[in-house]
Amino acid sequence: MKLLKYIIVGFVFGIVLTKSEAVSWYRIYEMFQFQSFHMYGIIMVAIATGVIGLQIIKRIQLKNIKGEPIVVPDKENGSLRFWVGGIIFGLGWALVGSCPGPIFILLGAGFLPMLLVLFGALIGTFLYGLLKDKLIH
Repeated sequence: MKLLKYIIVGFVFGIVLTKSEAVSWYRIYEMFQFQSFHMYGIIMVAIATGVIGLQIIKRIQLKNIKGEPIVVPDKENGSLRFWVGGIIFGLGWALVGSCPGPIFILLGAGFLPMLLVLFGALIGTFLYGLLKDKLIH
């Protein structure tokens, strides 16, 4: 019963992404072809919301549901790993037409081929877990 609020937020998030067409393969294709501003606008709103939210958390010193202060650690140096990881993530996103969140939304909407995408994402995550000690961090 405690998790009900998180399930409700997940459903609302899924509905918002679906109605805004952020899970549409065509919208993602347009974005990677630089034919439409739609997805870039959604991403910019998400970044702005995150920046504002983090500033509120830091300045008001908000606490989590357990009453502990929320601590946001400083970002580590290491731009090469972010570039490499971002390129791999972007290539996967462009090839599949979906980033990790919408995989579940599209599955819930009945697009069963997304099971293959989910399986591939899980294999990639598993491989990263096996190889992470050998990769640049």
